[in-house]
Amino acid sequence: MIAASHPHLAAQEVTTQAPPAAAVSASGGEAADTLPDGPDAQRFPTAVPLPAKDDGQNAVIESDTQTERNGRYTLDGNVVITYGDRVLHADHIEYDENSGDLTATGHLLATGGENDERIHASHGTANLKEQTARFYDVTGSVGMKTSGSKLVYTSGNPFLFTGKMVVRTGPSEYQVYDGTVTSCQLPRPDWLLSAKRFDVDSEKARARNSVFHLLNLPLLYLPYVTHPVEIGGRQSGILIPDISHSSSKGYILGEEFYWAINRSMDLTAALIYYSLRGWEQSATFRYKGQGYDFATGHYSGLQDRGYTPAGGVYTNQGGEDVTFKARHDLTPQSRVAADVEYLSSYAYREAFSNSFNQAVSSDILSIAYAVKETDGFEASARADRYQGLKQAAIAGVPATPTTAAVAAVPEEQVRIFHVPSLDLNTTDHRIGATPLLWSLESSTSGLKRVQPNFASGGITERLDMHPQIALPLSVGGWNLFSSVAMRETYYSRSRQPPRVGGTGTVELTRDLNRADVEFQAELRPPVIERTFSGTWFNNLFGGADVRHTIEPVATYRYVSGVDNFLNVLRFDDKDIVSNTNEVEYGVTQRLFVRHAPSKACSLKDLETLSHTTPTDEDTKLMSHCSTSERVQWRVTQKYFIDSTFGGAVQNGRRNIFDTTLDLTGIAFLTEPREISPLLSRLRVQTSEKTDVEWDFDYDTGAKKFTADNIFADYHEGKAFAGLSYARLNAPGRFYTDGATSQVSDFSQLRTLLGYGSPTKPGFGLAANAGFDLRQDALQYAALQTSYNWNCCGLSVEYRKFELGSVRNESSYRFNFTLANIGTAGNLRRAEQLF
Repeated sequence: MIAASHPHLAAQEVTTQAPPAAAVSASGGEAADTLPDGPDAQRFPTAVPLPAKDDGQNAVIESDTQTERNGRYTLDGNVVITYGDRVLHADHIEYDENSGDLTATGHLLATGGENDERIHASHGTANLKEQTARFYDVTGSVGMKTSGSKLVYTSGNPFLFTGKMVVRTGPSEYQVYDGTVTSCQLPRPDWLLSAKRFDVDSEKARARNSVFHLLNLPLLYLPYVTHPVEIGGRQSGILIPDISHSSSKGYILGEEFYWAINRSMDLTAALIYYSLRGWEQSATFRYKGQGYDFATGHYSGLQDRGYTPAGGVYTNQGGEDVTFKARHDLTPQSRVAADVEYLSSYAYREAFSNSFNQAVSSDILSIAYAVKETDGFEASARADRYQGLKQAAIAGVPATPTTAAVAAVPEEQVRIFHVPSLDLNTTDHRIGATPLLWSLESSTSGLKRVQPNFASGGITERLDMHPQIALPLSVGGWNLFSSVAMRETYYSRSRQPPRVGGTGTVELTRDLNRADVEFQAELRPPVIERTFSGTWFNNLFGGADVRHTIEPVATYRYVSGVDNFLNVLRFDDKDIVSNTNEVEYGVTQRLFVRHAPSKACSLKDLETLSHTTPTDEDTKLMSHCSTSERVQWRVTQKYFIDSTFGGAVQNGRRNIFDTTLDLTGIAFLTEPREISPLLSRLRVQTSEKTDVEWDFDYDTGAKKFTADNIFADYHEGKAFAGLSYARLNAPGRFYTDGATSQVSDFSQLRTLLGYGSPTKPGFGLAANAGFDLRQDALQYAALQTSYNWNCCGLSVEYRKFELGSVRNESSYRFNFTLANIGTAGNLRRAEQLF
């Protein structure tokens, strides 16, 4: 019985504190636990009223008929008495205006109070001035009210109860005898607690010797239990143990404790035992302040006993992972924020994370900053740390699909620090009464980089200034935006230019100054457009009118003066500025669909929607006209007049410059070239239920797709599906100077299918999977099924990870949810497929 009575259900409900003292009757004895047969019997407990709260209000009386003598009213037929925020309905009421006493019979309904209380009873007595009462044959609720002819929840914490008798001892204090409490809709709740007596106040309901019923079956005996009543209230306590099994971790047993520190913050601490691996501990802290202020922190760590695979060597995958995020607004124009993470071992995350995306993510960025904005000026102070836990290629060992794992050193780290960076930036400001605009980007930074075979000595100081003057012109639908800028960058340290076959980066203690002059002109011709009305084309997209627009654009950019590119140490994108002489050209096509024409939305109005960047007026018009963008297709490419970028290109290596990075995140320069890959970005919303996107980079020189990504999403009622395909065939990343640049070559497919909803009653089923098409292998898969009753639900999941020799795991997880109580089990909401 002790084992079955483990404090359970959820942190918001369970506590291990001692039970409250028994209620004392007016005669000094304990309140009776059994109820009499009639209202005149002497064994009824006597309500001990709190100090009277008579604020001098008068009761407002309504009824079909009434008689009055010396302040005593006899009321019949649709009687309604309103006293403050309390309303009493009944068929018959006898009311003494002087004392506040009343007796009500027939369809008694009492409503009101700050928690939206409702009590239905056959009859009862009350004192309006002392706010005490006794009700019989009661069905009641807290946190619900009528909306029309229906009852609706007024909070996410509703509380419903029944009782043979309910004694009200104060404004929000009740005693419920021979009753039940639940969060489910009556009269057939999915779960309830029953007891001889419940003590209810504005925060919680308490009971001794109660029984927990699930789907009308008595399931657990509870010596002492509490249930929250306060709107938005939370309660400290112990959660149900997590029990599961994993093929790589063994039997799993975990326990969590929830601490509701106050209304703004809470803490959850957990201890998990893996029978094959050891102990894992974790804690999560949450704080929510005013406005956008918040703070969250999470810690997890594992003392791993390690394992020895068949024919392998002993492996220990223990480690720690700490994250912290926070924001505080000092004024409406200034704030401080942080997003910090520390991971001691990538192997720990790869082996024990329950999320595939997190398990394979090896980049860790920590940043803290303070910013002040005023009149288009932004001043900020920032400190950050990048940590890349990578596998570094070993110089002299060729990398192939079969030797890549052998020719690698695990957990070689690349770490980059800004300690700190002081930035001053501006938006465009007009120069006097001229059409000229000026802007500025500037920063002062302390920098450090550590990677295999190289570590910068001390802190490298960098001062960067980038002022710009621009002139926007517009004539007859032609728009020209031209600008002239200068960049001056000073480094306190430099490096020796790398050589193919060299031994690594060699840092030099002498300083370096880099200066350039920049010119850019962007030309946007008039938009070509046509509107289709009343044709099959309109029916295809389900709209009354369809407008097709073609938006060409051409940009010329020239940068000169960077003659020491190979001497610059690399820390961030400011260090990959190079000479360039290039032209970028492209075109964007769009289809706008107007769903229902109206007098207020004419075809002439629709023409303004062809702006490349919609204005506020465009946004209002699109909403007013019920217009949406169904298709967007952008195609662009660059032609490099200077194919060597001022001599910065190195043959046989992956070269990344600011101009190529602005075009695409896929590296493509391994030698001088004049034409960039052709970029296509196509997004199609064929209906309100379907979305499709196809993005690719096609290298016209090598005649191959360096990147090819397809995304599709479908949802119809409770059914949903998703498909994504990703292909990459581009120069690979390398860290050891002198190593031949490898090729990143992978092809992956991800699928998602499902039916149901995690919050609505009924059956649900979902599955997802990820495949490595190049290796012809499954990377991960999950199958999840659930069933939700009125206010409880059960979910069960099978999950599998296959991450080579690092992790090959199958596990079963579950959760059981009670509305207004919480969730038991180890299947977290953030990891659910629905």
